[in-house]
Amino acid sequence: MHKFASFNHEILAANNIKINAISCAALYGKGVFTTLAIYNSKPFLWEKHWRRLNNNAKKLGINLFDFSKQKVFNSLKEIIKKNKVKNARCRITFFDESSSRIWQTSNINKTSLLIQTAGFQTIKQNISVTLSPFLINSTSPLAGVKSCNYLENILALENAKLQDFDEAILINEKNEVVSACMANIFWLDYDKNELFTPSLETGCLAGTIREFILERFEVIEIKKNINEFLRDVEYVFLTSSGISIVQVSDFDIEIKFAHELHELTQIIKTEIQM
Repeated sequence: MHKFASFNHEILAANNIKINAISCAALYGKGVFTTLAIYNSKPFLWEKHWRRLNNNAKKLGINLFDFSKQKVFNSLKEIIKKNKVKNARCRITFFDESSSRIWQTSNINKTSLLIQTAGFQTIKQNISVTLSPFLINSTSPLAGVKSCNYLENILALENAKLQDFDEAILINEKNEVVSACMANIFWLDYDKNELFTPSLETGCLAGTIREFILERFEVIEIKKNINEFLRDVEYVFLTSSGISIVQVSDFDIEIKFAHELHELTQIIKTEIQM
């Protein structure tokens, strides 16, 4: 993480930023965030990230009245300049710092904004995945919301890494493919030459890179049973702002995904980073 961060539009040393310990954000993870890519010192897909932040905040009842789109964007540009960012990632988080009804200390509603930057993580171009034992609840009020209550995803990822895999495929209570722990998932039907991704009804996150790809390529949104997925799929891609696009090369259940990079991987990556 870089040295400085923006907190409620003020640039501070990142290590000195604190939120209220007796708040909905600290006690329950009530907050929303997005991670966006920065290329050549410019935020990528800002409009999509801002729209999702607002939609997710409304779903969780987080008040963004004091945070205009332009003011947040100005703070984002300021921290990019302060940290001398060229190509990196940025996380924007809105914390609900109001006290909860269970542990109420005041009736004041308060939301705080944190903007932090860091270099891109080192990502292998071919990654290995396993099937996560933890199910996604497609009926959860948090389904499809990028909330600060992200522990389920982190635990699923850590479980995969303990088994020496880079990522894991998540399925829901209906045995439908949802996503990876930290990324959306796409796959190619090689015989039909068709590109697929899970429907939002499975409980997957409406990722900004996912939306970017849907706008530029013919993609079929589908509910795919994991058994059919394992039988039919060869080329699998993971996408997010943090990793751009990477291809899965190995899976731990009998079948092996294609090791050679499909040309679509490079085409999409070039589109993203243009």
